[in-house]
Amino acid sequence: MAQHFSLAACDVVGFDLDHTLCRYNLPESAPLIYSSFAQFLVKEKGYDKELLTVRPDDWDFCCKGLALDLEDGNFIKLADNGTVLRASHGTKMMAPEELAELYGRKEWKHFMSDLGMACRSGKYYFYDNYFDLPGALLCARVVDSLTKNNGQKTFDFWKDIVAGIQHNYKMSAFKENCGIYFPEIKRDPGKYLYSCPESVKKWLRQLKNAGKILLLITSSHSDYCRLLCKHILGNDFADLFDIVITNALKPGFFSHLPSQRPFRTLENDEEQEALPSLDKPGWYSQGNAVHLYELLKKMTGKPEPKVVYFGDSMHSDIFPARHYSNWETVLILEELRGDRDWKPEESEPLEKKGKYEGQKAKPLNSLSKKWGSFFIDSVSGLENTEDSLVHTWSCKRVSTYSTIAIPSIEAIAELPLDYKFTRFSSNNSKTAGYYPKPPLVLSHDEPLTTK
Repeated sequence: MAQHFSLAACDVVGFDLDHTLCRYNLPESAPLIYSSFAQFLVKEKGYDKELLTVRPDDWDFCCKGLALDLEDGNFIKLADNGTVLRASHGTKMMAPEELAELYGRKEWKHFMSDLGMACRSGKYYFYDNYFDLPGALLCARVVDSLTKNNGQKTFDFWKDIVAGIQHNYKMSAFKENCGIYFPEIKRDPGKYLYSCPESVKKWLRQLKNAGKILLLITSSHSDYCRLLCKHILGNDFADLFDIVITNALKPGFFSHLPSQRPFRTLENDEEQEALPSLDKPGWYSQGNAVHLYELLKKMTGKPEPKVVYFGDSMHSDIFPARHYSNWETVLILEELRGDRDWKPEESEPLEKKGKYEGQKAKPLNSLSKKWGSFFIDSVSGLENTEDSLVHTWSCKRVSTYSTIAIPSIEAIAELPLDYKFTRFSSNNSKTAGYYPKPPLVLSHDEPLTTK
């Protein structure tokens, strides 16, 4: 594979919406998501009222890349080889001795070589995007509450979390003003959403004018998608995209067979009949990457059009687009925005302070004191040896499945379309694909060990 990647070489440029094209004001959106679940659990399912109150420092628990073991209520952070680097029971972090006794230096019981491990199963749940993270804090506090009040050893609250998702985010929730989340976003979108900078709007038009086919593929429903796009891009946003696919139910959009997930037309935001194939550009719901690619062949007149897809979720966007469809992938990794040298006690970077003055919650993309860096962590050395740094499982997946990783679309919007990015590849260093520069924690001269 070529060492460089360029947008000029792509025929089709696709985007996820939430936390990719549409950036959220995290200190406002995170408490809203948390509240939408907590109120459901307390009012509908009888959980402890303490769940409703969140202190600003509680948000430090949130960190991308954690897995929740649904049986024992433990959260874990994995090394790239599947061993456990840190763990908590609920929000209570485990001491090194407890960690060693419970997990040792063995692979976590659910760990399989990268491809074999789903990110979501009946036994565990990985938190890999900003919609999920407030749920991690809530689930940890639910475990705290059940442990304290009932002395529980096994946990079965997940069915109630799923019911909360269904209540707040079901397909009809936006239209029916159901739950807490959608009514609040509708009431004051400017509080929760950042408009796309002019540089990004100009860049999208530039791609279009260069003859690229532009796609929007989002798991959000069409009515919510329209609200977001109008707010961030303006009323004429639909002119920018050749094909808009809503309720895409990723990662199934990429992994399912066409017969399992046909495209559907939309009428007044209601899904209509299933389509045997995709014949023309437009707005659609659900669908699959195979039928989409057949349409792209027709539209470009090429037997193998080259597609790049931008997304923020390794689980829903990057891994499936690369693994099932062999598309180029650009990971939006906000952790690159606030990256500073790895000192948990360090204060917020200066450029953040003005933006989040008087914040209710710390920005979720800043460093967690409890969990440390998203990218690396230390493994306690054996006697008479130094602690050594290893890559996290999340970091390994970034370099394995992303073509490049960037902090935001804005970071590349003013580059020429033929700019040559150095891609992640086994021939390059593990940090090659980060743009504009690698995280500082990965920039040290000494090599990281793999244990």
